[in-house]
Amino acid sequence: MTQEQDIKNAIEVMRKGGVILYPTDTVWGIGCDATNAEAVKRVYDIKQRDDSKALICLVDSDARLQRYVRNVPDVAWQLIDCMDQDKPTTLILDGAVNLAPNLIADDGSIGIRITHEPFSHELCFRFQKAIVSTSANISGEPAAQNYRDIDPRILEAVDYVCWTRRQEHKPHKPSSIIKLGPTGEVTVIRK
Repeated sequence: MTQEQDIKNAIEVMRKGGVILYPTDTVWGIGCDATNAEAVKRVYDIKQRDDSKALICLVDSDARLQRYVRNVPDVAWQLIDCMDQDKPTTLILDGAVNLAPNLIADDGSIGIRITHEPFSHELCFRFQKAIVSTSANISGEPAAQNYRDIDPRILEAVDYVCWTRRQEHKPHKPSSIIKLGPTGEVTVIRK
């Protein structure tokens, strides 16, 4: 299967409210339309995760990020501009909007990352919406660095498993996470 067809298939599933497994700029992820509350609920169920623990989402560009955060602070743009593309960084920003309510943390924030990895970037670009991106594992278990690491229960629970990068066998790490406060204070959650 071509990467082009893989992306089309994944988008078709997400547009119908389905859940996908896909390679990201970090580890393999469970994803869905970040604006669809029912799909987001399924992701929580698949991970066996309490929905009080917020999920992150991926976007393809600065413009798309601005669609989901009311006011992106200047410090966020500075961090985005100087981020090392070899070490993806998720920003937790206040004022989340236009997303499924069960994706937004109790304090109104959202974890969001602009992806530059070719497959996930193109998937986000073509879908034209934020895509949930949470590690492909049961809550409390190690993240699936490669396709071969994914728990069979997750493989069976999703609606589509992407073919791209299934043969890959190399170390991947979750993203760094930085929380930005309303007045620009920076807190490193995960290095």
